[in-house]
Amino acid sequence: MPDLVELVVEDDRWVSFTPPLAGLAERAARAALEAVGLSPEGYEISLLACGDERITELNAEFRGKESPTNVLSWPTHELAPDSPGAVPWLPPEPAGEGPDILGDIAISYETALREAMEQEKRAEDHILHLILHATLHLLGYDHETDADAALMEGIESETLVSMGLPDPYTLPDAEEASLTRQEP
Repeated sequence: MPDLVELVVEDDRWVSFTPPLAGLAERAARAALEAVGLSPEGYEISLLACGDERITELNAEFRGKESPTNVLSWPTHELAPDSPGAVPWLPPEPAGEGPDILGDIAISYETALREAMEQEKRAEDHILHLILHATLHLLGYDHETDADAALMEGIESETLVSMGLPDPYTLPDAEEASLTRQEP
């Protein structure tokens, strides 16, 4: 079975992270695709494992925000639905001449670990959630409206619970811990 996630490590602290980021990323991305009814076979995602300095540069360049954030994503396909709360379009089926690239994700070491500590979560659980969240963005899900957020958070909750992790949106102070409501 070919890897779904192509990992590019820019910050060496990710190399010594346990469990290995490659395995967490693969598990999270596969779970996201399967949660929306897609087989991971034939798709590929690129994941940049970086630190706050690099993600701040990317956040400034692509979102106009000169501050670090936990995770960023750049979808290859425009899959967003026409109306709030609707299910996004599916990406094209892989053509067989190589994987269909779903997009790119960047994750920051410092911000991800700091958030996990602040939210009293295991770092690996939080990172898995961040990559699941970013993969859903690549698949056209968003949280710009309450209806969109309810759909996306519902998929995240159900998927994480099915993986044996706690529901991040029903924990104490979940509103403060919500990925979808934070501004970096």
